[in-house]
Amino acid sequence: MGTKAGGKLEAGVEMALGRDEAETIALTALGWLAGNADLSPAFLAASGLAPDELATRAADPDLLVAVLDFLMTEDEWVRAFCDAARLPYDRLLLARVALPGGEVMHWT
Repeated sequence: MGTKAGGKLEAGVEMALGRDEAETIALTALGWLAGNADLSPAFLAASGLAPDELATRAADPDLLVAVLDFLMTEDEWVRAFCDAARLPYDRLLLARVALPGGEVMHWT
C-alpha cells in the first residue's frame, strides 16, 4: 500500500497524527469533558484531581493522556465527544498513540 496525496493510505486509512494535532484533540477533549456535568465528576474521581487543576495542568502531557484514556474506556463517550467535535471516531485512538506512552501494544 502506498501513500496518496492528502496523508491517506490507498485503502483510505488515515496515517498517524503528529504530536501537535494529537495535543489539540486532547485539549479539545479536556474542554469537552470539563463541561460535561455527567462525566466530569467521574473523571475527577478516577484521576484524583481537583476541578481547579484541570485548567492549571491543561498543558501537562500526563493529564492529556489521562483524558484520552478515560474517554476511550466507553464507546459511548468516544462517540459523544467525536460527534460534538466533528471528528471521526478513530481520532481519539490516533491522538493517544501520538502522545507519550501511547505506543500500541502487540501481544503476539
